[in-house]
Amino acid sequence: MIQFDCHAHVYETVTAIDGARYIPARPAPLADWLANQKAHGLRGGVIVQVSFLGTDNSELCAALTKLDRSRFAGVGVVPLDVGDEELDRLLHSGIRGVRWNLVRGANMPDLDATLTQRFLAKLRDRDLHLELHLEGPRLAPILPALADQGVNLVVDHFGLPSEPDPSNDPMIKAVSDLPDRNGLYFKFAAHYRTSFDTSPHADELLELLPDDHVVWGSDWPHTQHENSTGYSDVWSRNISWRELSDGTAARRLYDIG
Repeated sequence: MIQFDCHAHVYETVTAIDGARYIPARPAPLADWLANQKAHGLRGGVIVQVSFLGTDNSELCAALTKLDRSRFAGVGVVPLDVGDEELDRLLHSGIRGVRWNLVRGANMPDLDATLTQRFLAKLRDRDLHLELHLEGPRLAPILPALADQGVNLVVDHFGLPSEPDPSNDPMIKAVSDLPDRNGLYFKFAAHYRTSFDTSPHADELLELLPDDHVVWGSDWPHTQHENSTGYSDVWSRNISWRELSDGTAARRLYDIG
C-alpha cells in the first residue's frame, strides 16, 4: 500500500532566483499539502526543492522544522562545490538526498571531473542519494556510469520516456541492460509531464527493478500544470500500483517509515 507522497513542492512565498524558467502564480503552503495527504490516507512524504528557488533551501528547511522527522524528509539542491558544513546542516535539517534538475538542455556534470567526484564522495559519506530529473533519451547513455557511482540513484517522473511503446524506449532499454540495478530507484510521479500514457513503462519498470525500488509522488502543486490537474486526479491515476508497498524504499532513501 502506498503510504507516502515522495515528491511534492512546498513554498510559502514566491520569490524566484534570477533566470528562473518558470515562476508559479501563487504559493504552495505546507498546510495545503498536509490536508491533501490526510484526505487521501497518506501518512507522510518528501518535499523536493523547487527549481525556481535554486540552491536556496531555506523554505524547504523551514517546512521540515514543523514536521515529524520519522514521517517526513526533504531533497535539496546544492552546487557541486557545496561545503561539508553546509551539507551537514542540510542533513541535520532532514534532507536525505540532493537533486540534479537537468531537463531542457541543462548541462550534465562531468562524472569524471575531480569536482564531481568530490561531490559524489560527500554524498556517499553521508548516505545521501542523488535524484535525477532528466529526459529519457539523455538519461539512457549515461545511466550505466551514474549507476556505478556508489550512491543510490532516484529517477524522477517515470524517467520521462520518449517512446509510447516501452519496447522501443531508450530509457527502458538502458535500465534493462544494467548488470546491477540494486542502487536504482524510480519515482512514479507527474504522468502529465509526458505526452503519452506512461502506464506500460511503469509496468515494465516494476518488472525490471528489484522489489521495493519504486515510490509514488503527487508532484503537488503540479507546477506548469496547476490549472489542468489536481491532487485527487493524480492520486486516482495510481490505481494500478495502489497495492505497491513503498515502506522499504521510503526507509532506505528518506529514513522515514
